[in-house]
Amino acid sequence: MKRMGWISMLAIALVCMATSASVAGEVIKVGLPLPLTGIHAKFGEAIRNAYLLGLEEITTAGGVTKGAFKGSKIELLIEDTTSKPEVARSAVEKLITRDKVPMIVGEYSSSNVFAVAAVADKFQIPYLSQTGAADNITQQGWKWVFRVNQPASEYAGGLQDFFLKVVKPKSMAILFENTLFGTSLSKAVQEWTKEVGIEVTNFEPYEAGAIDFKPMLLKVKAKNPDVMFMVSYLMDAMLLMRQSRELDINPKIFAGGAAGFTMPEFIEGARGAAELVYSATLWAPDVKYKGAREFYDKYYKKYGVHPEYHSTEGYAAAYVLKDVLERTKSLKNEDLREALAATDMLTPFGPVKFEAYKKFINQNRLPTLVVQIQKGKLVTVWPKEFAAADFVYPVPKWAERK
Repeated sequence: MKRMGWISMLAIALVCMATSASVAGEVIKVGLPLPLTGIHAKFGEAIRNAYLLGLEEITTAGGVTKGAFKGSKIELLIEDTTSKPEVARSAVEKLITRDKVPMIVGEYSSSNVFAVAAVADKFQIPYLSQTGAADNITQQGWKWVFRVNQPASEYAGGLQDFFLKVVKPKSMAILFENTLFGTSLSKAVQEWTKEVGIEVTNFEPYEAGAIDFKPMLLKVKAKNPDVMFMVSYLMDAMLLMRQSRELDINPKIFAGGAAGFTMPEFIEGARGAAELVYSATLWAPDVKYKGAREFYDKYYKKYGVHPEYHSTEGYAAAYVLKDVLERTKSLKNEDLREALAATDMLTPFGPVKFEAYKKFINQNRLPTLVVQIQKGKLVTVWPKEFAAADFVYPVPKWAERK
């Protein structure tokens, strides 16, 4: 055991020595693990495209433009993690031990981000996560792990405010996929309902990728809740809404906990059943953050796809990476971690400043928004100070819609 401990310490030391060798004017390679195949491929593709758009702009503008690495270019070493945590773990170990990257960014699902974070912390390599939201990712005391996006328990903050001030529900059904993200957000909402006196009629976890939600939805219909709140990725979100319409389930509102409900493909794939659905979201192109609309237009022009918050997180993280490399003293792990911890900048995703609060460390703090699908488009409707349009409420029953 003592010998294994020495070997582990030696491996970490060699990685740190190797990753501190770059000098100004060279190419700085950074690891970017993403799910480019598998069930989360759509999300991985969106995030990758955003990173590449940001990197293209950064390179055109001269790369790293100040500091010890002025004149250096950034190269992203992309690894496909196939939407599986065990593959993500192996990919990051390769990036650190074989490719000798000084820093890791990326990943998508909370399960994969958690796996990457554990490896990065073990090898003492700074990791900047832009998307995985499970609370425990930044509650482990991992000093090498930083997160741009809000934790899952805070995703529904704006939506909860909307419920209390507009919908005023007495009952709610909570349906969620039994992943780290789905469980974290759903339990946080369940705790909130207890605090404000809303009855939870159904608290239903399910396996992601189910082919039939009707048995679960029939139980919801029997209880007739005021709100049907769902935490689902893309394919499940589409099927849940299509089958809710088929079964003629009519709560006062359908609401999503971000994720699949904010993807452009959700609107098309739900085949009309997405109209007037509400969702929590972390970002929208009409939000009043400097550069938000410009990013939206640039991304759409380049890729022909309407970006949503996952893409914006990747784009913002690319610029956080540039900022860190312009402020770090060296590519040694401690210097990079110190530069990351001192981040304080504005991005199209919003301000980025890592804090310690509650049980979180190295966590960015931002408000969340509420969007509604109106005439086939996501529109910010809450809070009022960020709203681009009025919300539609009450929502007509399926039989009353044209």
